This record gives sequence, structure tokens and C-alpha cells, in this order.
Amino acid sequence: MPMHEQLENLNIEELRPLASPALVKTRHPISPRAAETVAVARRSIRDVIHGRDRVRLVALVGPCSIHDTAAALDYAQRLKKVADEERDQLVVLMRAYFEKPRTTVGWKGLINDPHLDGTCDIGLGLETARALLLKINELGVPCATEFLEPISPQYMADLISWTAIGARTTESQTHRQMASGLSMPVGFKNNTDGTLQSALNALVSARQAHSFLGINNVGLTAVVKTKGNPDCHIVLRGGETRSNYGPEDVKRAATAASEGGAVRPVLVDCSHGNSQKDHTRQPGVWRDVLRQYAEGQDALMGISLESNLKPGKQSWKEGVELQYGVSITDACIGWEETETLLRETAEAVRAKALAAKRAV
Repeated sequence: MPMHEQLENLNIEELRPLASPALVKTRHPISPRAAETVAVARRSIRDVIHGRDRVRLVALVGPCSIHDTAAALDYAQRLKKVADEERDQLVVLMRAYFEKPRTTVGWKGLINDPHLDGTCDIGLGLETARALLLKINELGVPCATEFLEPISPQYMADLISWTAIGARTTESQTHRQMASGLSMPVGFKNNTDGTLQSALNALVSARQAHSFLGINNVGLTAVVKTKGNPDCHIVLRGGETRSNYGPEDVKRAATAASEGGAVRPVLVDCSHGNSQKDHTRQPGVWRDVLRQYAEGQDALMGISLESNLKPGKQSWKEGVELQYGVSITDACIGWEETETLLRETAEAVRAKALAAKRAV
């Protein structure tokens, strides 16, 4: 073999250093108000998962992905009013999704490509995402996300109250290990084919201690040793050919997931396979799940849907102005319909609590 032949980085065009997590946090430090928002929301979700709170439902609503920070803040301000008024019935979180898993290729989210032009200015994306999370939490609105890259939690996990591990990564050992060390509750989605076993295996794995390669707060490669995360649960999101939000599906998932100690281990995602990727079906799925809860399915901890200021979706094209408040990834329902669903849900929770009190 010729000595001049290249043996590494053969397909690497560039290695661009990033600011360390510690430096980004110094530029965008967490405020007392934001820290309180996160701490209260995490406690509330844990109380629901473990049955200390048997009444309230967790409601995760917001854009499929955030591409416009001004529109995201507009949404958060509207959500704040409903969340405050219904706080005795609902634990409301806003979806703040910055990383988008792609089946093949496509826009990978605000962190990866904040300019929406393929330049992939990830350094700016990380700072933009953190700055937005700070503003939303300072409003008093807790945030939910999906962590895709195992390094990104170092930059923003202190501002996240709940996270998902997606259908494409639930089987990943890397993501199970990461989840075992995260400080917030974690929901594992079932596989894209609709099967549940990988998510159940992930629950077992993430609750255990792990050691693995990662980075520390100053960006140095480190051995990460975790304690295990006891606050994990299942997310039913349907599959390629079928939904899995029906009573038998929920019962089956609850029975299997409760073996790990969670009292209310099932959250239903109304999008993806459960709505056949048709955003207009999401409200029907939401109301069906709510009916199950009202009729006594106490293993349900919450419901999630994709929602934006305006319904539908749009395609980004260079040189074409984007519509304000419309998704550029999966289609979403609009704000007005979202608020109606949240109000209906709060009323159902009130009615169930009142009926339970009368029965005592």
C-alpha cells in the first residue's frame, strides 16, 4: 500500500469547531424564572407518571418543527393564557422541536440549518434554539422536544421539561444511554412499523446505569456515567399501516409498560401513523383518547399533537416568501382548534374529578 494514500477523513470536507456548551450557556444564561418553569413542569410530569397525580393530563401541543422564532413566541404567548387558566386540570407544554429526523433527506431543523438555505450553520442554530427556549420558559411556558443528536442536550437540556426519543431512534443504544442520563422525563415512541417491543426494551435500558462516550460542559470528550432515568414512559404514535390509539392498544401498552413501576405510562401522539399523516384527523384521535380517559383508562398520562398558528403546511423554496405561522414540515392543525381541544380536555378532567369525589 503506498504510504501517501489517505487513511482517514477521506469523505470529510470540513471539521468546524463549535463553541462549548459552557460558553453558549454563558452567552444565554438560564434565568430564575425560566429555571422555576422547568423545575415545576418536570415535577408535575413525574407526579403524573408515577401516580402521585391521578387527575391531571399532560398536553403537548405546538409546531411539528420551529423555523420562525417570532411565530413560535406568538404561539407561546397564546398558549400561556390557556395553560394558566387550566393548570388545575392540565400540565401544558409547548412542542419546541429543533431537530427533525428524515427518512431520506430534507431540512433537518433549526439547529442544523437556521438560515433554511443549506448552509448548515449549526453554531448559530444551537444559540438560536437556546435563546428561544429561554424566552418561552421565561413566559412561564415549559417546553418539550425530541433529542436527535446525542451532543445537543449539553447545550439546552436545562431548558427542556420533557423529551421524546423518536420512532427511528428508540432502538438505538446511543439514545437509550443518553436517556438514562437526562434530567427530565422521557417518552419512547413505538417503531415506525407500529410495533411496541423496541420501546418497551428502551424503557428497561434507560432505567439502568450506563457508561459511554460523550462530551462534558466544556466540550471535551468524556466518559459519561449515568444513574439511570426512572421517569420514562411509552408514546403510542401509530405505524405505517395502522393506528395504535384504540382502547385495546392502550390497554396492551399500559400492561406491558407498567412492569417498570410507572402507574400512568402511556402518552398518545395524535399525529404520524395515528392520524395517517392527515392533520385534519388529529382532533378526532385526541377526542377518542380523551373519551377513554373519561371512561376510566387511568394509565393514560397525556396526549400530544402537532399544532401551529395556522393549519396545514407549506414548502420552502428559495426566493419565495413563507406564510407566517404555517409549518414547513408536517402539516399541523391551527391555533383556534388547538385551544378548543385544550378547553374540552380540561372540562373532561374536571368532570371526572368531580364524579370521583361524589363516589367517595
